[in-house]
Amino acid sequence: MKTFGLIVKLAAPALLFAGLATAQTAASENLSCSNATLLGTYAFQITGQILAPPPAAGPVAGVALTLFDGYGNLTQVDNVVHNGVAPVEDWRPATGTYTVNPNCTGTFTLTTQPSVASDASPPLTVHFVVSRDGTQIRVGVTSSPASAAFMAAIVSLGVRL
Repeated sequence: MKTFGLIVKLAAPALLFAGLATAQTAASENLSCSNATLLGTYAFQITGQILAPPPAAGPVAGVALTLFDGYGNLTQVDNVVHNGVAPVEDWRPATGTYTVNPNCTGTFTLTTQPSVASDASPPLTVHFVVSRDGTQIRVGVTSSPASAAFMAAIVSLGVRL
């Protein structure tokens, strides 16, 4: 009986470390994604909040239609309501670049190009996880490379059309 207790005491930490190793492997596993994983037109639903700076702070909700070219370039149009105010321009255009890592994580930078100055926003750096088959992309927006004061908690789900 004492031997069984000793085995349990020794085996428990080994199982714990094995579980941690498995979790680390999942985060760094090569799932064989690349820029080509994102190819085609995706519809996004956007929700969240701009946290700072105070003049821009407030809830956001909207939709976007994004075309990924499979080579790291994108174009987009969006319609996002900010603080309950609809954009002046129905479909605000934007362009950007993206990078997909082998583990299906990635980033893209998006720069709006509105024809109406009041619809402008700072460039955004977006982090995402894409499904291995490229049919879905989950996105989080937290900051802007152009403005250290800009902070957000915005998420969106994109589905390839």
